[in-house]
This record gives sequence, C-alpha cells and structure tokens, in this order.
Amino acid sequence: MAKLIVNQEKVGNKQELINICPFGAIEEKDNLIQINAACKMCKLCVKKGPAGAIEYVEEAVEAIDKEQWRGIAVYVDHIDGAIHPVTYELIGKAKELAAKINHPVYAVMMGHHIQTQCEELLHYDVDKVFVYDKEELDRFKMEPYTKAFEDFVGHIKPTAILMGATPVGRQLAPRLAARLKTGLTADCTILDINENTDLVQIRPAFGGNIMAQILTPNHRPQMATVRYKVMDAPKRKEEVSGEVINCVIDSKELGSKVSVLDIIAKEKEQFIEASDVLVVAGRGVKKEEDLELLRELADILGGQLACTRPVMEAGWLAAKCQVGLSGRTVRPKLIITCGVSGSVQFTAGMNNAEQIIAINKDENAPIFKTAHYCLVGDLYEILPEIISRIKAGKPISA
Repeated sequence: MAKLIVNQEKVGNKQELINICPFGAIEEKDNLIQINAACKMCKLCVKKGPAGAIEYVEEAVEAIDKEQWRGIAVYVDHIDGAIHPVTYELIGKAKELAAKINHPVYAVMMGHHIQTQCEELLHYDVDKVFVYDKEELDRFKMEPYTKAFEDFVGHIKPTAILMGATPVGRQLAPRLAARLKTGLTADCTILDINENTDLVQIRPAFGGNIMAQILTPNHRPQMATVRYKVMDAPKRKEEVSGEVINCVIDSKELGSKVSVLDIIAKEKEQFIEASDVLVVAGRGVKKEEDLELLRELADILGGQLACTRPVMEAGWLAAKCQVGLSGRTVRPKLIITCGVSGSVQFTAGMNNAEQIIAINKDENAPIFKTAHYCLVGDLYEILPEIISRIKAGKPISA
C-alpha cells in the first residue's frame, strides 16, 4: 500500500500546488492542503511541487501465513432451494484449481429447510458442504447472509471464495470482502492458481482493451465472482462423496434492518442465456426496422434475437438482449453475428458458443478471429439468401 503525506510547512503557494494535479485531487480545506479520493497516485505533485511538500510513502504490508488458509469455497446461489446452475460451474472450476494445490473443495449454502439440496451437491465431488439452516436465512437478506458467511470464513479459513455474478452474488460478494478486509475481482473470465495458492484472476479492463491479471498475494481469503456460462459444469455422478456439515450460529447474530413484507412472483420470460440459438445484431444493422430480417432468421431457427451494446444504447432492443461483459454472457449451440465488429467485451461474453458464424463486410473485423465460420459480405445480401435456403430445405453451404 502507498500513500501521500502533505508537509504543510513546505507547501508555499497553495494554489500553485493545487494547479499541478490534473485530476483535481489536491484541495484546500480549513487553510490546509489535503489529498482527496480523486488521487491516481501519479506522483506528479511529488515531482513538480515544492521540494518535500508532498511525500510518496510505501507502507510495509505484513506477510500473511498462507499455510493457515486451506480450501476453495463456492457459494451456493439459490432461490427457495433451487440451485442456480452457475454454482455447478464454479464447483467444476474449484475442483480444477484445488487439484493443482492439493486443497479440498467446499460448498457454502445458507437458507431454511435446505438439507435435500445440500445432499444433491455431494454428487459433484464436493469434499464438504457447510450449511447454515436457519429461519432467519429463509430469504436473502444482506446482513444475516454476510454474518453467516463471515462465521464460515472465521472457522474454516478457505484460501479462495468463488461466487456467481448473480443479483445475489453481486450484492453479497463486495459486502463480505469489505467485512473481511480482502480483495475482490468481479466478472472474471479466466481463473488459475499458483503453487503458493495465489489465485490468478483474469478479466477485461479499460473498456476491454486489455486482459488484466489480478493477484491478492497479501490477503486471504481471495475472492472472485464469475458470470453464468463462463466455466464448464461437471457431470453429476450417481454416487455420493463428501459430507454435509451443519454449522451453528446464534440467531441473535442474524438480525436484519430489512423486513420482507411480501413476495410477488415475476412473470417468467425467456432470457438469451437459456437460448440454444442466437442471432446477434451489431452496428452494421443500418436501422431499427432492419431487425425484422434478423428476427425472422432467429424465429426460423427456433432461437432469439440479441444485440451488441451500440444497438442496445440506440434503444432498438432492451438491455436484457445485449451480449457481452456489460450485458449477458451466453453459451448457445449456435450464434450468428450480423454486422458485429467483435470487441473484446463482446467476444468474452459469447466465445464459448459451440458454433459461431460471423457475417461482416470488413474482412479484417476482429470477430473473424473468434468465429468458426466467416462470411465476408453485406448482411443485407447474405441473410435473405440464408433464410430462403432454410425455408426451401436447402443446405446453406451449397
């Protein structure tokens, strides 16, 4: 960790020092120079300011005993006991990581009357399932769930925690990380682990222009969230292995300032994540009315219409139809991209599809590096031909 120290007696002209910072991070309060949260630690004020006015100090970080932290834990995301599929994907990844460092795999489940669901997890080679079965945990509420999870970490000390980037996971993970004073990397696309148990967390950064490799070497546990359909789920085994451990926590510890008065079931809808076939509209679609051409193709194939960010921002399709890291991560059997350039943010959200067909008139479009089949040409000429061939029962490749 590093910090800036202001030596007020050496500041001199305050306004000149304030003007040095391009981020507006230096300000005057109560006749004193202060550094605010806008600071990027660029050290420009140290270099160009009066000598000794601002000092850059590296704080020594106390080394953690990594031997005391063992196991990779997966949070079991569920609604009324129905386990979210991302949980099984994370268990598969946890097993892969744990095998490299010879650690056990844990599952952590919180709720009420969930014994049957906990036993189901034993069909996926989990070493131990830690269950907090309390009436106070019947529905997700931030304070009691965080407290129960904190109790688990305090007793078991896992070296890493994996959570799904679901509505619950995206609330619980940062709250827990703050409580444990550790790091959290959101929306990881790749996970690996070093021999010293440091979790390698990889995700796109700076608008998708780079793939950032993030480590948390001085804190435990290490925490990461992963989107649904990014990892591979293991096959369910008929036999059972591992054990279920019922955890004890005082009900007084599970208080909440939030009370659930009523639950109104939302009308079920089909999400693009569940579709086996997707036709994706990109910037190459000229106007909103032209989406009907793509929708026709999607309907013929029994799929759904999806889009990239520019199409969503234009208001042509809803945000729930957007593919990519700022939208939804998908893994269909077939995806056809139409006029999509193929940014890193987009391809990271769909590159695990079984078959990818890309249509773009720019032969240098990045999407062609990801696609299995590349059609260079005008989508307005190619799509009608594909549709007519499918309707006529003719092969597309002929």
